[in-house]
Amino acid sequence: STPMMGDLSQLKEEGNKHFQAGEIDQAIECYTKAIKVGQDKKQLAVIYRNRSACYLKKENYVNAASDASKAIDVDAADIKALFRRCQALEKLGKLDMAFKDVQRCATIEPKNKIFLETLRRLGGEIQAKLKTTFSTDSRVQNMFDILLDEEMEKDKKEKAANNLIVLSREDAGAERIFQNNGVHLLLNMIETGKTEMVLAAVRTLSGMCTGHKARAMAIVNMLGVDKMCSIMAVDNEEIALATCNLFQCINDSLTGGDKRDYGKEASLVLDAGKDLKAILLSLLEMVANKKVSGYGRDQALNLLSKNVPRKSKKEKDHSRTLFTIDHGLKKILKICGQVPELPDQLPMTENTQLIASILLNKLYDDLQCDPERDNFRDICDQYIKSKIDPNNMDKTLHAINTISGLLQGPFDVGNALIGHQGIMEMMVALCSSEREVDQMVTVEALIHSSTKMSRASFIITNGVSLLKDIYKKTKNERIKIRALVGLCKLGSAGGDDYSLRQFAEGSTEKLAKQCRKWLCNPQIDTKTRKWAIEGLAYLTNDADVKDDFVEDEMALKAMFELAKSNDKTILYAVACILVNCTNCYDKKEMIPELVELAKFSKQHVPEQHPKDKKDFIERRVKRLLKAGITSALAVMVKADNSILTDQTKEMLARVFLALADDPKDRGTIVAQGGGKALIPLALEGTDAGKTKASHALAKIAAISNPEIAFPGERVYEVVRPLVKLLSTDRDGIQNFEALKSLTNFAGFSEKLRVKIVKEQALPDIENYMFEEHDEIRQAATECMCNLVSSKEVQERYLQDGNDKLKLLVLLCGEDDHKLQIAAAGALAMLTAAQKKLCTKMTKVTTQWMEILQRLCLHENPKVQHRGLVIVLNMLNCDDDELPKKLIESEILEILTVIGKAQDNPKRQEPIDAARACLVKAMEMGLIKPFNSPS
Repeated sequence: STPMMGDLSQLKEEGNKHFQAGEIDQAIECYTKAIKVGQDKKQLAVIYRNRSACYLKKENYVNAASDASKAIDVDAADIKALFRRCQALEKLGKLDMAFKDVQRCATIEPKNKIFLETLRRLGGEIQAKLKTTFSTDSRVQNMFDILLDEEMEKDKKEKAANNLIVLSREDAGAERIFQNNGVHLLLNMIETGKTEMVLAAVRTLSGMCTGHKARAMAIVNMLGVDKMCSIMAVDNEEIALATCNLFQCINDSLTGGDKRDYGKEASLVLDAGKDLKAILLSLLEMVANKKVSGYGRDQALNLLSKNVPRKSKKEKDHSRTLFTIDHGLKKILKICGQVPELPDQLPMTENTQLIASILLNKLYDDLQCDPERDNFRDICDQYIKSKIDPNNMDKTLHAINTISGLLQGPFDVGNALIGHQGIMEMMVALCSSEREVDQMVTVEALIHSSTKMSRASFIITNGVSLLKDIYKKTKNERIKIRALVGLCKLGSAGGDDYSLRQFAEGSTEKLAKQCRKWLCNPQIDTKTRKWAIEGLAYLTNDADVKDDFVEDEMALKAMFELAKSNDKTILYAVACILVNCTNCYDKKEMIPELVELAKFSKQHVPEQHPKDKKDFIERRVKRLLKAGITSALAVMVKADNSILTDQTKEMLARVFLALADDPKDRGTIVAQGGGKALIPLALEGTDAGKTKASHALAKIAAISNPEIAFPGERVYEVVRPLVKLLSTDRDGIQNFEALKSLTNFAGFSEKLRVKIVKEQALPDIENYMFEEHDEIRQAATECMCNLVSSKEVQERYLQDGNDKLKLLVLLCGEDDHKLQIAAAGALAMLTAAQKKLCTKMTKVTTQWMEILQRLCLHENPKVQHRGLVIVLNMLNCDDDELPKKLIESEILEILTVIGKAQDNPKRQEPIDAARACLVKAMEMGLIKPFNSPS
């Protein structure tokens, strides 16, 4: 009798009875029914585990492994399921995966004889299989032999290392390395501990993990996440960066697209969740680990920053962020709280703490509801409370510095903390401490807390008096500078508005002068000079200050040197100063009527300072270029994305655009590497930033030799941002300068023409040839003229059902020499390359003959020459009627008059072209020979 469907435990019992009796098929049937009705995860896991045993008996190993996996998903330590999966995987030939399962069994029950026996047996089989299956690929073996040979000379090793990296970047090559026991050999290279060897090995592994999910998973398990972390933790910037890149490749492969078909075993091969979680936990473990170098810590934070928060709010799942907050928020706060001046701190670079603040901001931003934000705040709150200890100054400083870190990240969280009971009092006390470090940390916290004017009222009331007090009393320059910056910051409410002078008239310039003096003083430590730059970032809102600063070449050069240093925390402040000095922020439009109205109603009217007028700005730009701004910008744009935020990128793009305004300066910008530096700004960032950078690129690309401005393959990356500027929602000047730059590119090489066509620029260029606006229409036609030598463009003119050819012919008839030169030039090249177009040209408009005659009679020799070349092409075409038609028209008379003229260096090209036409007509027997003038 079959039991009721609903009775899960009865079905299970029934299945067990069948199994004991050896009736495997009936057992499977019972278990399958039970799975259909089961709800409870734990009960289901047991049933899956039992059915897995049935499948093992039936030798259906794929199903056995898959059922065991379902039980393991519920309980990772389900020892029966693990062992069953191990048996199934072994039969499927997946020895390394089977080995991992039995390894887990043996860790859970270390005394179990069967597990230990299986572990040994599988270990042996794997070793034996490695020896036989690694088909020895002599080339790969040879590379490893060279690399692992102590005696081998250096240049041979370098060559082998490069070959290996190159090989790993293509799929077949990566597979060859993998099949040749490569992972093991690469680990041997890493074990040597020699920088070049480690770098070569890590870069090869990155290549092997790119775009192949299964191989990436295998490599992660063969290396072990801990091993990868320990490589990233070494005190070597290059190795930390290369390992960070390896982690990124693995992450992209495990989360992203691997389109291979693994058939029935897909669920076994491709469940990457556990590996990704292991990586995330290990990175969080690195964050506050003393054994990790500063470089390693930066890269661990960068990886979290890049991969934990959602890329866009459209994705629903933000579980990675919640997991990171649960397991790692305190660790990230610990970094923020480090005070490098005190003993016993974590190893850090100059950038570590800012990267940590930016990560905190991204995590907080990714939260979806108030309870999640409250939880984040509570963790921060408890962390700070646990550190404040009136009897332990160092611990308390750690707490204050943690708040500083939050103020530079999720400002609201830090701002709320400062308002908490007792914190401000603590800060007041620390300000009057004898120790320099106490005063420094506290003043910096005050500065960071006074960013957003509206919310800082509480700081303004307490902070200003505190800072003024410190500024007056302290003898210590380092503290004095910081106090000054706080005062500048609290006073900079008016922006560049001339009538809201922050302090009393004239004192702004005094403060700025003091900042410039500090900036130029090499005796003062870099960290403190950096604060002088922060101060100028606020003070340069004032036009007098900008003008003085730009006149001070020493100060400019000192700032640029700091901007090029390894300390990237300064980038935002430098970007602010440069935006202020070049006035390239978004201007608020002033409508005269409204200004009058405001004055009438006694409202405050922002006024423009005389030094913010155009001629002053132009002078400042020249000064900046002379002091070497371009090479500083070129270094700044290379900074890591976690510090070079989209907002900073947009500011740098605005500055570049201001610098490139005068064509005479563009050569200087190119010479100092400005062309190359603009590319990353045009490719990623805010929309406004990308557009401004693309516009600056267009200005440079319009008048430079592309090979020099954008060396190597970079030039092809420039085409897309230029084509995007053709879009109709960009303004006319951007369209125009994009056309000019593409014209220059198209005239340069066939490879560039192909790229322009591939980026789908043609429809836009053709549209602008219809434009009412003369200059845009001319620029578009010139661009087309340079593109028509490309086969693909000619094809478009050969196709029927469009007006492209008609438009070119009609443009030749316009009364604008430059436009005619371009249109007739394009037509001359098209008719030379594609003979069919000679006939087509006469069919698209009845005015063709009249327009052609006008070209041939044109006073401008360049237009005339192009017209005569079109006639020559028509005489050479495959259509017998057309040459006759030409010679029977007034064209013959025109040719005769021009061809019989005396040689004239100013008009030699048209004269030669006319004579060539007459010679052709004679050869064709259309006219009788005549004597050319002696």
